Amino acid sequence: MINVPSTIKIALGSLRVNKMRSSLTMIGIIIGVGAVITMLAVGTGARKRIAEQIASMGSNLLIILPGTTTAGGVRAGAGTQPTLSTFDADAILKECPAVMYVAPILNGVSQVVHGNLNWSTGVSGTTPSILDVRDWPLAAGRVFTMDDVRGASKVALVGLTVVDNLFGSIDPVGQVVRIKNIPFTIIGVLDRKGQSPNGQDQDDIIYIPVTTAQKKVFGTSFPGMVRTIMVKAKGAEELSQAERQITELLRQRHHIGQRRDDDFTVRNLTQMMQTAEQSTAVMTLLLGSIASVSLLVGGIGIMNIMLVSVTERTREIGIRMAIGANTWDIRLQFIIEALTLSMIGGILGIATGLASAEIISKIAGWPTIVSLMSILLSFCFSGMIGIFFGFYPAYKASLLDPIDALRYE
Repeated sequence: MINVPSTIKIALGSLRVNKMRSSLTMIGIIIGVGAVITMLAVGTGARKRIAEQIASMGSNLLIILPGTTTAGGVRAGAGTQPTLSTFDADAILKECPAVMYVAPILNGVSQVVHGNLNWSTGVSGTTPSILDVRDWPLAAGRVFTMDDVRGASKVALVGLTVVDNLFGSIDPVGQVVRIKNIPFTIIGVLDRKGQSPNGQDQDDIIYIPVTTAQKKVFGTSFPGMVRTIMVKAKGAEELSQAERQITELLRQRHHIGQRRDDDFTVRNLTQMMQTAEQSTAVMTLLLGSIASVSLLVGGIGIMNIMLVSVTERTREIGIRMAIGANTWDIRLQFIIEALTLSMIGGILGIATGLASAEIISKIAGWPTIVSLMSILLSFCFSGMIGIFFGFYPAYKASLLDPIDALRYE
């Protein structure tokens, strides 16, 4: 019968005798567990930031861009030929059942002046539905109406970056700014959105009625011209259907024959952003896998030390067998030693990983998220490493012949 308490006492006593060797053996496990927790924390933080940026763009989004031009055999890129109009946007909303909201956009960059301050920012002429398309609430004031659009009113909604640079602590609602020397009254302030997935500051924006942009700010090549049209589908499952309906409708409206290329491009922003999020998930898995290699290295270190320990303690093993210890007593002793080393190393590794994740977050300004699951997995894995790599030395020790072991010098 295996004497478990006595075996545990002997195993722990052996580790205490060789404190320096035990500490050096645990270093590999400490580094491995710490690296796994840190890398998973960095990857999870990256996924969270990208998810927030994706959510800030809006959901179920499609963007329609104007087409290409061909001159003298030279083909220019998408967006070089103005082919979209507010009339296209109206038709999409009326004739595409899978579409919920549509917002035509005529945008540009302009110097905006308030008092003795000025700021270069993006100015977009659009309709009130842009806030529904982008899931963008107001922090203060009101949105302009379709009456403002029909009347080409000189009113504006401003992002918080513009507010910070032009107004500071002053309430911007009701203030007047000049865009290309045209006075605009601020009627609303957009809530904070933060950065887009491509790093652009979404709060550095001014929205004005699309007709005002067409007639008074940017001008147009033809009546109703816009540079892009943003579309929000009724649901994620309707995105493909909405894309197909829009393509068919615009080909019909633009009189494009069957063998001719489209003079517009429909892009599924939601699908593109989901792909980016999936790529980040793969990166997190890759980081965790790379870090787990160091755990294996730590396990191999435990096995090497245990094999050395078996050789050094051959005579001790022979004495224990001579006074009645059986095969499993010997095996259990060395497995407990290996498991203790790996578990203590795992606990210290968890502390190291938590500290490293916090340091990286503060130095790099990058969010790190340590999940309870990553801690539990790392700790359990370190225990499995101890059992797995400690079994062979234990098995080898248990097979020693007592007489040969007692004769060993």
